[in-house]
Amino acid sequence: MPDRTVQPMTDLLTTKDVQDLLHVDRTTVYRMVDSGQLPAMRVGKQWRFARADLERWLRQQAVRGTAQAPAPAASSGTQAAGKPDVPLSELLPIQCVQMIQDGFAEALGVMIVITDMDGRPVTRVSNSCGLYDIVIGSSEAVALCIQSWQRLAGALTLEPKFAPSDLGLLCARGLIRMGNELKGMVFLGGIAPDTWPPSESEITAIAAHFGLDPGRVRANLDAVYRLNKEARDRALGFVQRIADILSHVLEDRSVLYGRLQAIATLTSL
Repeated sequence: MPDRTVQPMTDLLTTKDVQDLLHVDRTTVYRMVDSGQLPAMRVGKQWRFARADLERWLRQQAVRGTAQAPAPAASSGTQAAGKPDVPLSELLPIQCVQMIQDGFAEALGVMIVITDMDGRPVTRVSNSCGLYDIVIGSSEAVALCIQSWQRLAGALTLEPKFAPSDLGLLCARGLIRMGNELKGMVFLGGIAPDTWPPSESEITAIAAHFGLDPGRVRANLDAVYRLNKEARDRALGFVQRIADILSHVLEDRSVLYGRLQAIATLTSL
């Protein structure tokens, strides 16, 4: 039966309001009310719709349209809510996200990149340092970087922490969530540790790992980001905040997708 709970008149929508909101015709609205699918109440001879009830109904349609039963968090992160195996690059508005990432990287004075839970980049590296630039020139080096990001994906610490990368530079990651699922990571790095520059044996090891001439590594040791403790702590405090912003973007897009699915369902009736 349609919901006839008394609501303040200022919170009630007309049938025309609902038509405009859902972009459907009057007949479809009446059909949904008669079937009990759409919450409504009688005011005289007219149907009225409580705004809060309609918003709640739209959220329910979003859940039905985009979410399956919650799955446990997993490092693969390959199943989006209701959209199996959709890459993170298709879930996020990448052009907008790239601008957000670029802005944070410049403001914090660090490198930033966003990857999926398999360590595959979905954005371009922002504000890359010179030492990273000489390493990333081959597909083999890219694969090694992805492997290091995958290792950090498995370190599911409660709070972001700095850890040394294969270059010996500090990096940290924040986790991007969508509901109960981990969908991606924000990596922040390119920061020299307190012990920088590395020793000759460490330089040789870095060069061998990435297939570089040790002289090229040595020549770019100053092309990194040197942050004092305050700036380093500030950067670390932002990495999860950036990830949370992207999580919010994912949730909003999921709800919007659900509303569009609900509207498509309504118009097909």
